[in-house]
Amino acid sequence: MLPAVVKLCCGISYPHLRSLTGLKRTAVAVIGQELTHLQRWGRVQHLNRTHSGLKHNEPKHEDIKPVPSKEDQLLYVRQGQEAMRKALCMLEDTQGWKLEITESEGDEICSKVIPGAGKVFRLEAVLDASVDELYDILFVRVEEMHRWNPSIKHIKVLKHVGAETIVTHEVSAETAGNLIGQRDFLCVRHSCKQKSRVYLGGAAIQLESFPPQAGFVRAEDGPTCIIIQALDEDLGRSRFTWLLNMDVKGWLPKSIVNQALPRAQLDFTRHLRRRLTASATLG
Repeated sequence: MLPAVVKLCCGISYPHLRSLTGLKRTAVAVIGQELTHLQRWGRVQHLNRTHSGLKHNEPKHEDIKPVPSKEDQLLYVRQGQEAMRKALCMLEDTQGWKLEITESEGDEICSKVIPGAGKVFRLEAVLDASVDELYDILFVRVEEMHRWNPSIKHIKVLKHVGAETIVTHEVSAETAGNLIGQRDFLCVRHSCKQKSRVYLGGAAIQLESFPPQAGFVRAEDGPTCIIIQALDEDLGRSRFTWLLNMDVKGWLPKSIVNQALPRAQLDFTRHLRRRLTASATLG
C-alpha cells in the first residue's frame, strides 16, 4: 500500500446502491444529521452548502451529541464534518466513473476526474467483519494500524475532540516497491455512527504547532470518506467503500501517482483482511 495512503475515504456502486435515489438517501441522512448537530448547539457557522433536490429528515434529539465549547476544538469538528460532507457529495454523482481494476475477491476500483480535486479513486469490497469491528480497527484503534499494515510507520493521535473527531499525524513506511516514497500526513478525522452504517471522513489540516517534518514530503488528503455498511443478509459481513482523494506533493509524474494510488487501496484491503483473519483465529 502507498505510504500512509491508508486514509479514511471511499465510494459506492454495488448494484442496490448504484441508484442515485438510494445514494442520495444515504448521503443526505448523514449530512442532515451533521448539519442539525451544528445548528442545535449553535457553536459554529451553519454549513449551508446544499444540493438542489436533496431533502433530509432531522435526527432525533437523543442522537445528537454536544459539540465541545472551545473554539479550536469546534474548528476541528467543523473541518471534519465539512470534509465528510464534500466527500459524500462527490459520491452522490454516479456519472463518469471509469473501471480501473477488478480483483478475484470481487474488489473493484473506479476512478473519476473531479474539477478542483483531480483524479479520485473509489474502492468497493465486502469484508468478513461487522460494522462495529471495522469501526474499532479503523477509527478507535487507529494508532495500532502500523501493527498490521506494513506501509505505515506510525500514526499518532495528536488531539481528541470528543468521541467523534481526532487530529492525527501519520508517517508512511519505507517499503520495497513503493513508487511514491515516504510521506507524512496531518489530518482531521471525523466519524458518524448509525445503527447499521458508519461514516469516516477526513481531510488535511494545517497546524502551526506541527509544521512539515524534516526528511518528509507532507502529502495532503482531500475530502475523503469511508462508508461501512452491514450486509442485509449477514450482519457479520460489511460492504466497505472508500473514496481516495490525495495530493502526494513532490515532483512525481501523474502517471506514476495514478498507478500507485489504486494499488495502495488494494494493498490496504489485503492487509486489513489479514488483520481480520488473525482476529477470528484468536477467537
